[in-house]
Amino acid sequence: MSSLYPYAREGFLAGEIVWKPTGGSVIKAALVRGYTYSGAHKFVSEVIGAGGTLVQSETLSSLTNTLGVMDAADGVWEAVAEGAAIPHVVIYQASAVTGGSDLAASQQRLIFWIDRATGLPALPNGENVNVSWSPGADRIGAI
Repeated sequence: MSSLYPYAREGFLAGEIVWKPTGGSVIKAALVRGYTYSGAHKFVSEVIGAGGTLVQSETLSSLTNTLGVMDAADGVWEAVAEGAAIPHVVIYQASAVTGGSDLAASQQRLIFWIDRATGLPALPNGENVNVSWSPGADRIGAI
């Protein structure tokens, strides 16, 4: 299951978040523990401020946006350090709308919170963590 952050809707409509295969924002997915979803959160810094730990992030590839449904290649986080279970993935825009370097966490826009996908919860043991997005009509999520 994924939940679209309400402020992400606002960001898409205002052109502050761009999800497209090329020439858009850098979209990342982070393995997260210690965080409970809040629709009041807008930035990655708020996840951290609410006790969340971003264990490891990766840039999503093969982004698609068909009829308002967003998808990407399944997530692969390499050599994730051994530790407690990781129950969530947070997807966020790491860069400016035109791409480029990562912004500060206080400017990185939250997009989706995912708590159910193949591979979650992940039990890291120093090897890769693989998470498969939904193969259904909703994929990662929709606006």
